[in-house]
Amino acid sequence: MGKRVLVTGAGGFIGSHLVELLVREGHEVRAFIRYNGRDDRGHIDRLSPDVQKQIEVSRGDLKDPEAVRAAVHNREWVFHLGALIAIPYSYQNPLDVVQTNVVGTGHVLDAARASDCIERVVLTSTSEVYGTAQYVPIDEKHPLHGQSPYAGTKIGSDALGISYHRAFKMPVTILRPFNTFGPRQSARAIIPTIISQALALPKIRLGSLDPRRDLTYVKDTARGFLAIAQCDAAIGQVVNIGRGDDLTIGELVEKIAAIIGKTIVVETDQARVRPAASEVGRLLAGTALAQQLFDWKPAYTLDQALAETIDWVRDNLHLFRVDQYTT
Repeated sequence: MGKRVLVTGAGGFIGSHLVELLVREGHEVRAFIRYNGRDDRGHIDRLSPDVQKQIEVSRGDLKDPEAVRAAVHNREWVFHLGALIAIPYSYQNPLDVVQTNVVGTGHVLDAARASDCIERVVLTSTSEVYGTAQYVPIDEKHPLHGQSPYAGTKIGSDALGISYHRAFKMPVTILRPFNTFGPRQSARAIIPTIISQALALPKIRLGSLDPRRDLTYVKDTARGFLAIAQCDAAIGQVVNIGRGDDLTIGELVEKIAAIIGKTIVVETDQARVRPAASEVGRLLAGTALAQQLFDWKPAYTLDQALAETIDWVRDNLHLFRVDQYTT
């Protein structure tokens, strides 16, 4: 039977894919979206009409505990994806990121704690909490090493979630996806940045080409959220999901060029290069725990996922400011 579900950050990239999956799986979905005067519901407005009509939209801000409490009311599952996620923005406005990502998570946890019908709270982590790999593959026992204010806030958010499980026996579990990409992602992420520039410009501008990333397709990530929510053995645990394979940004450019069928010329833009001590050199997921607990593994190959993403960016190129650096 379907669950009464809340998704925070539902108008975002991963959140909208999760909302779509949950609706199609028969769950009753409430979507928590940050209020704005334009009544812009983010990517919820890009879902098919048959999905949209089944979504209850709740507007507010994670920094407002009363708005969060109202959104959590009467929900059995809470998927907390709402966050400020751009690393460059966290350099510019770190306290805003702290307020949203740490304090906002506290509001979600406290609202869930006050509820009498919560069965699962799934918090969203990030592979950025590990920093540059000290060994590979990176399993859940790898030391945490925040190298940006964003990563620091996610370490704090994760620790808060586990503390609520230990102190109050709350059914909290944490999903830690490695770099997710796919349709609806903005140019603040590397793959849509490469694709959108390559489709529109004779040259593309990037930061460092040397970092290595483990890239997961968003539809696989959404399945990971649903799977961990259904897994009692995952309560109180942090679980990685990723492809378990990595490549450099330079190699990624070459792979995208081959699929598009175009030679891509890259220029280095110093504004896009992270501070030296903040650059994460390598991320490579160890996913044995996810396979053991809820039999998760990616269904899409990297080439399949990139091809679908390229098609979406091509069809929605008007959404990208290809001549500007998106932070």
